[in-house]
Amino acid sequence: MSGEEQKYINDAFETNWIAPLGPNVDGFEREIAKYTGVRDAAAVSSGTAAIHLALLLLDVQAGDVVFCSSLTFVASANPIIYENAVPVFIDSEPETWNMSPDALERALR
Repeated sequence: MSGEEQKYINDAFETNWIAPLGPNVDGFEREIAKYTGVRDAAAVSSGTAAIHLALLLLDVQAGDVVFCSSLTFVASANPIIYENAVPVFIDSEPETWNMSPDALERALR
C-alpha cells in the first residue's frame, strides 16, 4: 500500500463513482493499454467476468473442451458452463499448486 488509497476511496464516494465505472477505472484502462502496448483495455468486475470475456473473445462454443485447474473455486469453471462448453479439470502440482504441465500435456493428447 502506498498510503494514497484512502484519498481514492474518498474521491470515489464523493463523486458517486463507486463501481463498475468512473474516472479511476477509465484511467486504469488507459494505463494498462499503454503499458501493454495495445490500443484499448477493459476492466471487469471479477475474475469470473474476465474468464467469461476471454471465452467469448476466443469464440468458445457449446461442446468445446476448456481446461481448468482442479485447485479452484467454482467461479473459475462457471463461465465455461455459461457457454455450454465442457470443463476438464487438470490436476495441480503439489510444489506450486499451479496446473501441472505434465497433466496438461496428457490431457492435450
